Amino acid sequence: MNVDDFKREIVEAVANYDRYVVCLQKTPDEFAAVVTSLVQKAVKAFENRAAGMRHGIALDRDMTVIMSQGEGERPLCGIYFNLHSPYKKELFPKSLPAFTGKKTVEED
Repeated sequence: MNVDDFKREIVEAVANYDRYVVCLQKTPDEFAAVVTSLVQKAVKAFENRAAGMRHGIALDRDMTVIMSQGEGERPLCGIYFNLHSPYKKELFPKSLPAFTGKKTVEED
């Protein structure tokens, strides 16, 4: 299994990127190269997955590629655009001071 087995999915993702995605900082040609590389990494992760695992995943800041075990010989390939990623740096602190319910001088 190699990246050429998923050419249809890559072509469809590039077409959707070119048509709909405007906020990423990649040209369609750069995107095509990146998605091809991520599909290759996901195939490698899928082929080397541990026993009992069903997926191979590769991601970058802007997209995620998932290879999932299916009914046939060929795994399913999903290419997703990350609008939000749990791997991205937190924007808010993990803990906030407790709310006491009392007004402060600044709120008046």
